[in-house]
Amino acid sequence: MYAVIEQGGKQYKVADGDTIDIELTEVSPDAKTIELDKVLFISDGEKVKVGTPYLEGAKVIASFKTTAEDAVIKGKKLYPMHFRRRKDSRRRIGHRQKYLQVMIDKIEA
Repeated sequence: MYAVIEQGGKQYKVADGDTIDIELTEVSPDAKTIELDKVLFISDGEKVKVGTPYLEGAKVIASFKTTAEDAVIKGKKLYPMHFRRRKDSRRRIGHRQKYLQVMIDKIEA
């Protein structure tokens, strides 16, 4: 069984036991699980359910490995460059996105 969910403007294909990195969201520090309720698609091999745009009553339950504070990880360091030709003007800026690492426990249809 797998599902397609939407989180933070991105879509993820998830199955039971998968570990994914989602956009950082507000979660209480003592939370053990998080519910992702924007489910777009569910398939169990035989039956397929497609939402318009979301499925009613469907949700994906994900958990943190230890705590919500320890699940915050940092992404790859990016260096966007501002450049103006023939002006001797360059500017390099660093950016590092934070993500929330979760493990998919259960898909409820």
